[in-house]
Amino acid sequence: MPLYEYKCDKCNEVFEVMQKFSDAPLETHDKCGGTVRRLLSVPALQFKGTGWYVTDYGRSGSSGSNGKSRETKSSDSGSKAESTAKSGDAAKS
Repeated sequence: MPLYEYKCDKCNEVFEVMQKFSDAPLETHDKCGGTVRRLLSVPALQFKGTGWYVTDYGRSGSSGSNGKSRETKSSDSGSKAESTAKSGDAAKS
């Protein structure tokens, strides 16, 4: 639930209220009965650094799990056939 800041026009007190998004904004201050205004405040979530996960913490030289090129895929299938042939030759001796 978000935390909203309000300021009372009568007593100038600034207070915070935890409300749902669907709740209507407060109109009166519980302590003095004055009208209140909702204030804009700085969010608690702060992003620091030069970028996001991919640019900050990604492995260098790799573009992720989908980073294999078509050449690598075709060479993988060829190397599997070669390794099978080699293991068959080793079994004969």
